[in-house]
Amino acid sequence: MKQKILVTGGTGFIGSHTTVELQQAGYEVVIVDNLSNSNAQVIDGIEKITGTRPAFEKVDCCDMKALESVFQKHPGIAGIIHFAASKAVGESVEKPLMYYRNNITSLLNLLELMPKYDVKGIIFSSSCTVYGQPTKENLPVTEEAPIQKALSPYGNTKQINEEIIQDYIHSGAPIKAVILRYFNPIGAHPTALIGELPNGVPMNLIPFVTQTAIGIRKELKIFGNDYDTPDHTCIRDYIYVVDLAKAHVKAMSRVLDVADTDAVEVFNIGTGRGLSTLEVVEGFERATGVKLPWSYAPRREGDIEKVWGNVDKANRVLGWKAEADIDDVLRSAWKWQEKLRADGIQ
Repeated sequence: MKQKILVTGGTGFIGSHTTVELQQAGYEVVIVDNLSNSNAQVIDGIEKITGTRPAFEKVDCCDMKALESVFQKHPGIAGIIHFAASKAVGESVEKPLMYYRNNITSLLNLLELMPKYDVKGIIFSSSCTVYGQPTKENLPVTEEAPIQKALSPYGNTKQINEEIIQDYIHSGAPIKAVILRYFNPIGAHPTALIGELPNGVPMNLIPFVTQTAIGIRKELKIFGNDYDTPDHTCIRDYIYVVDLAKAHVKAMSRVLDVADTDAVEVFNIGTGRGLSTLEVVEGFERATGVKLPWSYAPRREGDIEKVWGNVDKANRVLGWKAEADIDDVLRSAWKWQEKLRADGIQ
């Protein structure tokens, strides 16, 4: 019998790609999403790719009564992958209370319901933002690097949620957790049937790049050209979203099927290589042949100067590795943008 997995935020960018990988690995998926930053039509794309339509419930994870009804309607949920969260650094600086309410309450509700409905484990979608700006000796950053004071309310919610999970399991809660600290997910499914589709003005680099390239945005702004990096723009570890999705499948198998693991485990999920914003912009132009209008803008509050991951632990323990070539990843993002234009969506 297929194990049933609840994917919160499953119509979002990472959630939809992870749902595809879960279904292709033989899991049954129930998606919960309030559609605040996604579209229900994503379900059609998932079905076209996999041949299976996941169950979908339009529910806000902060609504305890509605969330519990999902567990009652879909008995036998074995594991949860928790993506549902507000996730833009800049917006979190402007709307901190919204971020604390959404991101913390949703996790508290899920954790409270897990023992009641016999859910064995949870994969928590965390972030490299918990490391803040690592010191030079801590780059590439490992899972043992010190957690630094968060530079944004978004980053702080990730830190707080990790602590909540640790404290809850330490108290004796009969569940397991894998915390995945991702670096920067980019790209789209090779079919171009699902991808990143933010509501309104994109907060992330790649959708802003592709929207500028296709003429939706007048110009790309690169925030800051006075950083202490080789080309003076920020450096990040950009991970292909499909590779990232596959890491969740490995983590879920570990939580549900491997007996002798620690109750809480933490893994970095990235490529192990840093690319600057300028390198990504120039890489996009090289990979697609499309020239981008862009200019520099002042630094953005909350942005970290440089961070990339040491991913040896995930490679070794999860048996997972990022495999995609950056040019292929950038082409996949452009193919998705062109598909949106052809479909009359953007």
